[in-house]
Amino acid sequence: MRIVSLLPAATDILAVLGKAPELVGRTHECDWPAEIAAVPVVTTSTIDQDRMTSREISAAVGGQHQGSSLYGLDTARFAELAPDLVLTQDLCDVCALSYRRVAAELRVLDTDTRVLSLEPRTLAEVLGCIRLLGAELGAGALAEAKVAELTRRLDAVRAAVAGRRRPRVAAIEWLDPLWPAGHWVPEQISVAGGLPLLAMVGEHTGAMTWDSLIAARPDVLVLLPCGFPPERTMAELPLLTHNPQWTHVGAGQVWVLDGPAYFNRPGPRVVRGAEVLAQVLHGIAVGEPVTAAEARRIS
Repeated sequence: MRIVSLLPAATDILAVLGKAPELVGRTHECDWPAEIAAVPVVTTSTIDQDRMTSREISAAVGGQHQGSSLYGLDTARFAELAPDLVLTQDLCDVCALSYRRVAAELRVLDTDTRVLSLEPRTLAEVLGCIRLLGAELGAGALAEAKVAELTRRLDAVRAAVAGRRRPRVAAIEWLDPLWPAGHWVPEQISVAGGLPLLAMVGEHTGAMTWDSLIAARPDVLVLLPCGFPPERTMAELPLLTHNPQWTHVGAGQVWVLDGPAYFNRPGPRVVRGAEVLAQVLHGIAVGEPVTAAEARRIS
């Protein structure tokens, strides 16, 4: 099967199902595993993250996750690739091309390509997408095995932190304006033995005020900006630390985590995110040792 993935999380799922060799096209943001670098890129972005500030990026997307026009599709390349299956989503137009946009493009191209939309909001739904894609690709047995493995790892995290005091945790997925992480992230925090603040499980969040963050009284603040590697987050820290209200937040610990790898994308690596959080919140190693690239404490 010839597959084009317009969703980085879907690319992650293809990889764990052993279907990366069937990937003939990807987004400019699909960066894992390393071997997909040779796969043709069929999307572009109007956002220059290297030159624009967080505030400028937020203004460009309208501040409300309504950025379908942020992404361009190379329709000529797309047509040349002649995919049998296109993977996309309709959950967040800032995260990827939407199902509606892709379907419209395919109507213009007059192809019979199948479009599958993956839109998980919770950990259970993330695992469900692995099953769904496995069934679609004739890899149902492997998908079930992978889901069982990921479930065991989540259970291992829960068992490791059971009975410990749960610190109050604020997860921030954008720094300017402040934006709390919702969807599956509150569950990741709960699994790792924390008390999630500012967002409910499955919630599609919005920008918040500094007063809201201060009122939440977090013990731990984890910074995992959407689409930013840790190095970019570290460079953006003055947006927080130079704000006059920073000293009133009162968090005893502040951590920079790898958002794109383990928290922003609803793929199999969200389980690793829970393992990383167990180390951050309780100093407990579950699974592979947590590296400085995955989590670094700044205060």
